[in-house]
Amino acid sequence: MEILDFYADWCGPCQMMKPTMEEFKKVHPEIKVTAINIDDEEEKAESFEVSTIPCLVVLKDGKEVNRVVGVQSLKKLEKLVK
Repeated sequence: MEILDFYADWCGPCQMMKPTMEEFKKVHPEIKVTAINIDDEEEKAESFEVSTIPCLVVLKDGKEVNRVVGVQSLKKLEKLVK
């Protein structure tokens, strides 16, 4: 399982999510988290049709199984991957 974390440096809510994502990575080392800066990787963001950030896309076996937009709590992130 993998989470794609779409963000931008200028995005306030994205910056608010950083500590939560760091905590999530510590608690769930078995889940790969890939941070994707939409300004640097526009094509990747477009391929996943990301229009609002922060946006977290959950992949299982390379296919999208869940998605959430906006600031999330650690508990909500854990529900997202269950």
